[in-house]
Amino acid sequence: MDNQKKVALITGSNRGLGFETAKQLGEKGITVIVTGRNQGVADETAAKLKASGINAFGIQLDVTNPSDRKAAAAFINEKFGKLDILINNAGVGPKGDFFVNKAVETDEEEFQYVFGTNVFSLVYITNELLPLLKASGYARIVNLSSLLGSLGTHANPNGPFEEVKRLSYNASKTALNAVTIHLAAELKKFGIKVNSADPGHAKTDMGGAGAPMEISDGARTSVELALIGEDGPTGKFIHLGEERPW
Repeated sequence: MDNQKKVALITGSNRGLGFETAKQLGEKGITVIVTGRNQGVADETAAKLKASGINAFGIQLDVTNPSDRKAAAAFINEKFGKLDILINNAGVGPKGDFFVNKAVETDEEEFQYVFGTNVFSLVYITNELLPLLKASGYARIVNLSSLLGSLGTHANPNGPFEEVKRLSYNASKTALNAVTIHLAAELKKFGIKVNSADPGHAKTDMGGAGAPMEISDGARTSVELALIGEDGPTGKFIHLGEERPW
């Protein structure tokens, strides 16, 4: 069992912000566990990182699958006996055109799909891994949010999101922020810091090619929060070192 180096699990890390977050953490000497919905994809992702000299492992992890969550915990326990960093990066947007204001017409299927991954599965995977996070003595949990989850920003009639009122996704990120606040309060006694990261509008599949930020910059907030010291924040909503309004 190798438990000398810090170990990080990044969900949804076969591409986009998740992959870049794993890459940046790996370049800082962190052992990274990357994930895919099947083992082949996870192995390919790990191989790309290993080719750059990063200590990486690939595991199958669909965060909505209870068996995958249990298997991930078992792998980490057997291999390392602890988990120092959990980046809850996996997330989905509503199917179809994202930029459609839609509240009262949102159907049950859309709510279940978006909340199932962005909120419920985040809670379930965190709970599954909690014994390993407690064993770290250092643990950091980073939940990938979005400024679209900010109630204060949406409530501002002169704010930037008057035309981005997709209830299912926005509310899922608001709920995720609530999870962050509650987990931070409950896990503080174990030395575990929990924060929400707003990566910003980056050139991901969801953000689009016209987004103003590169993926490398979008990953920076998660990496910074994963590596904060004992004097760092907990229970906060952060973008590149600055607090966002809840």
